[in-house]
Amino acid sequence: MQAIQYDEIGGPEVLRLVEVPIPEPAGALVRVAVRAAGVNPADWKIRQGMMPGPDFPRRAGFEIAGVVDAAGPEAAWQVGDEVIGWAVGGGYAEFALAERLVAKPAELSFIDAVAIPVAANTAGGGLEQLGVQADETLLVNGASGAVGSMAAQLARAAGARVIGTASAANQEVVRSFGAAPTTYGAGVADRVRALAPHGIDAVFDCAGHGFLDAAIELRGGTDRIITIADGAAAEKGITFYSRPSGPLDSVVEAARLLAMDAIRLPAPARIFPLAEAAAAQRESESGHGLGKIVLVTAG
Repeated sequence: MQAIQYDEIGGPEVLRLVEVPIPEPAGALVRVAVRAAGVNPADWKIRQGMMPGPDFPRRAGFEIAGVVDAAGPEAAWQVGDEVIGWAVGGGYAEFALAERLVAKPAELSFIDAVAIPVAANTAGGGLEQLGVQADETLLVNGASGAVGSMAAQLARAAGARVIGTASAANQEVVRSFGAAPTTYGAGVADRVRALAPHGIDAVFDCAGHGFLDAAIELRGGTDRIITIADGAAAEKGITFYSRPSGPLDSVVEAARLLAMDAIRLPAPARIFPLAEAAAAQRESESGHGLGKIVLVTAG
């Protein structure tokens, strides 16, 4: 099979398309014929050495959507099941081993479905960490991005009011999620107060860019504020949130809501063939544009 692999820390140019044996599942693992692989910032951060990774040679990627085509004797899935989730040992490939999976709704394409696992898992876990309740007001910084848009919509689906920051160009995108939009940058605290005169109950920072000072000002302290994007969190007494392994309820719920058209993705996917993984990661590193970056296989 074809897979993307690299032998050293470096830029996108270290990624190589290689021929490797098709893996065989054992235990609770299944083998997934990958139809789409999600490109996430963690992929290139691992490649750059900013995050730890497995031994070399190293396979790239972990977020997948596809069809189970072989199953270990203890697996919870059957051949033919359409699934989304996390690959074990590399997801940028024609086939991948996996265990942490949920069912892909038949109404969703593989390309749309692969946008769900990481974003929904992080967003849903963050909302749980914040304890967001119906009728509370949540502020999401970076509400047009993958995690921010999912957090805004899951919170709205649960009955919360949402204010979302985004660039001037993406105000209508945020509004389409059912959130009240405003721009980030200087004066954001005043703009949020105008939209929420009774105050903000919780803040989910998905974009960073020095937003935490405004969040603390709006909350009157550090309680019920989390960030997934600002490395200065600890020095400010803010929780830097990283979703641990655990139940995938929020992924199941997001897939259900997306299949019902009750939530939406920020923009159509940006699609690259598997062989162009380096170009896809460059696109992700640029931080520009909306829409999930997806690698597709010939299958």
